[in-house]
Amino acid sequence: MVNSWSSSRVDLLLDLRGPRRSGLESALREAIRGGRLAAGTLLPSTRGLARELGLARGTVVAAYDQLATEGYLTVRPGSGTRVAEVPPGPDLTDTSGTSREPLYDLRPGCPDVSAFPARAWLAATRRVLGRHAVGRGDPQGTPELRAALCDYLGRTRGVRATPAQVVVTSGYYQGLVLLSRVLSSCGVGVAAFEDPGHSVYRDAVRRAGLTVVPLPVDAHGARVDALPSDAGAAFLTPAHQYPMGVPLHPARRQAACAWARATGGILVEDDYDGEFRYDRQPVGALQGMAPEHVVYGGTVSKTLGPGLRLGWLVLPPWLVPAVVRAKEEADFYTETLSQLVLADLIATHAYDRHVRAARLRYRRRRELLAFRFPLEGVPAGLSALFLMPEGEAEVLSACSRRGLALRGLTELHHDPAGRSQGLLIGFAAPSESDYATALPLLTEVIGGRRVGGGRR
Repeated sequence: MVNSWSSSRVDLLLDLRGPRRSGLESALREAIRGGRLAAGTLLPSTRGLARELGLARGTVVAAYDQLATEGYLTVRPGSGTRVAEVPPGPDLTDTSGTSREPLYDLRPGCPDVSAFPARAWLAATRRVLGRHAVGRGDPQGTPELRAALCDYLGRTRGVRATPAQVVVTSGYYQGLVLLSRVLSSCGVGVAAFEDPGHSVYRDAVRRAGLTVVPLPVDAHGARVDALPSDAGAAFLTPAHQYPMGVPLHPARRQAACAWARATGGILVEDDYDGEFRYDRQPVGALQGMAPEHVVYGGTVSKTLGPGLRLGWLVLPPWLVPAVVRAKEEADFYTETLSQLVLADLIATHAYDRHVRAARLRYRRRRELLAFRFPLEGVPAGLSALFLMPEGEAEVLSACSRRGLALRGLTELHHDPAGRSQGLLIGFAAPSESDYATALPLLTEVIGGRRVGGGRR
C-alpha cells in the first residue's frame, strides 16, 4: 500500500507493505537509509502520523520505539522525534550484483536483540560506575565476573570450577582460537571435530595448527567410539549438537570422559545455547563429569547478543596460565565495563530473568515452526534443522529472492559430496512481527517439500 503524510514538518511518500507495524518500520528505515529523510528531520507526532496514515497510534508508537532502539531515530522529551545521523545504505534497486540485506534473517545463532534487557543493563551500568573505576583490566577477566560465572554456571549448568579456572574472552570464537593455539603448542597434533559441525570453528581450529579429522554424528550425538587413536582433543556440542539438534547420549557422555581419562586427551565443550531447552530441564554440562579433562566454553552471544563480544573458558588448572598468556598476547584483556555489568546482572538475577523470558518466547516460536515443518532433534536452542532429500541450493536461492536468509546443511559437512541436505532455520533472531511474516513466506517457498529425509 502506497501512502503518504503531509504536515508542516515534512512530506514523504511511503510504501507500506506487509503487517502495519513492520511495514511502517521498514518504510521509515529505508527512507532514512536512502537519504529521503535527512538527519535532523523532525518527524510528526505519533498521533499526527497515525491520523495521516490511517493507522492506530499504538502502531506508530511501537514503530518509533523500535527505530529509536536501532539508532535510526532520536527521541528527546519536549523536542520531538528526529532522524538520527545514519550513513546512507546501498541502493536496493541496484541490480548490478551487489548483495542486499535480507528482509527476514532466519540464519541460526543469533537471539532476538530487540528484546535486549536495556533497562536492566543501564541500571547495572549506573551501579557499576558508582562502585568501580574503569581502569586497567585483567587478562584473565575481572574477579567479579569470574566469581559470578562460577555461581551461575554451577547452579544452571552443573559446572564445577573456581574463579581461578575461568578466563574471560572476547566471545567464544576468540576462546576457541586461543585454546587451539595452546593445545598445538603443548603437542596436540590431531583434533576430532563433529561432522557435520560448525564450519567456521572447524576452520579456526585448523588454522591454529591442528589437523582436524571428522567425528561422525548420528541420532545419539557424536560417535565417541569413532575417536581416532591419535587424537589429542575432541570438540563437542553435548547439550545440543550443532547442527543436528540432538543431545549427546548418556552412555556416550560417559565414554567420552573415559576416553579423556585413559588417553590424557582434552574434551572441548561448546555450550553455545545450553540454557534453551523447551521440553524439560536443560541437560547439564559435560564438564561436571570430568572437570580435569574438559574445557567448557560459553558466551552471551546467544542470550544477550553477539555484539557484546563476551565469552569464557572454564579450564583444567594446568591449562590456565598458558591460555591467560595467549589472551594477553592477543589483545591484553577483554573490555572491562561490560564484564562488570554482566557480573552485576548475574548477581542480581536480572540475567536469569532475561533468560527465562527468552526461553518462553523462543519455545512458542519453535512450536509455530514445528507445526509447519518436521524438525530434527530435541526442542532446544535458537534454530532447528529441516532435512531434505534434495534441492537445498534451489530452495536457498528461492528464499533469498523473497528476502529470507537461511543456512544450508551441506556446507557444515567436512566433505559435502553426497551428504544430507537441509535447511537450518533460526527462529530467535527476527522481531515478533517479522517472524510472523517470515513463516508464511518460508512455507510458501518450500511448498511441497514438507517431507523429512536424507538422514545420514
